Amino acid sequence: MEYQAVIYEKEDKIATIWFNRPEVRNAWSAQMGTELVSALKEADADAEVLVVILTGTGDKAFSAGADIKNPRTHTVESVADSIEVSLRVAPKVLFDTISDFPKPIIAAINGYAAGQGLRVALSCDILIASENARMSLPEVSLGILPGYGGALRLARLVGRGMAMEMILTSEWIDAQEACRIGLVNRVVPQTELMPTARKMAARIASLPPLSVRLAKQSLNEALDIGNLKAASQADIYRQLLLYQTGDRREAHEAWREKRQPRFRGR
Repeated sequence: MEYQAVIYEKEDKIATIWFNRPEVRNAWSAQMGTELVSALKEADADAEVLVVILTGTGDKAFSAGADIKNPRTHTVESVADSIEVSLRVAPKVLFDTISDFPKPIIAAINGYAAGQGLRVALSCDILIASENARMSLPEVSLGILPGYGGALRLARLVGRGMAMEMILTSEWIDAQEACRIGLVNRVVPQTELMPTARKMAARIASLPPLSVRLAKQSLNEALDIGNLKAASQADIYRQLLLYQTGDRREAHEAWREKRQPRFRGR
């Protein structure tokens, strides 16, 4: 597929997807959402890709969120229009595609991440921010709310109280505060953002792919189940499958023989 609103690159076992509207701080558009879903499907279908990095072009923004300059943004014209919007599947497809993506996704937040842009980052697995990053869910100040599970995604990272504060005040927080409250995993200088993300991605890609994927699935599904006994039982089945893989045997033999393992994803 030809991409315009995003850039898709693959190097070694890592795919990098860049939001590509730097002239508007990578503000969201329907085209960007459609192309992001397509790029993720491409990465999922490519057996050589084991980890994805999601970031924005330029050094100003990951994504500044909705394009507020467009007078039709966040508007509906009638009851019929409201019903039509509520039935559209595009936003659901977008967030479900990111949340359910079977391979790890690292969000490298360079600059502003607001509204839809931050909610996309919250759907990723690991968040790394540059020192100039600033984050906000400003929807309440615009007379709406953080849709498609944005409030819950935030609360799962920072807790109910901090999530309420961020959402109800619509205020910005800087990268250091985001790290302090657990919104991002770490903060690095702007020049080190992509090298840090790639180093982490390379480390994950060096591990047994099947155990990486099932470990991600285990945590995400356990959070949704919310029941320790049920989650533990599900993990038994995953573990029994991993016991039978060649990579499990290779990892154990390499450890005993004090050599580097050679994983094949089988």
